[in-house]
Amino acid sequence: MGRAAGPIGGVSVGIAMNEQDKDEGIVLTEAQKRARRSRSIAIAWVLAALALLFFIMTMVNGPAVLQRPL
Repeated sequence: MGRAAGPIGGVSVGIAMNEQDKDEGIVLTEAQKRARRSRSIAIAWVLAALALLFFIMTMVNGPAVLQRPL
């Protein structure tokens, strides 16, 4: 079992992939783009707060966290 020696069916795969329809897909309105950006920023703030909370809790527990039996 190996790779084909040449183009499959006489059509180059690279050309066949480029000839697909140029579909724009779903186009968001400006209001939807602003809402998406606001959600992304809110999620980023929550993630940063959670990371900070984990860091603070680790510091409160002190260096004993690092000194445990293996």
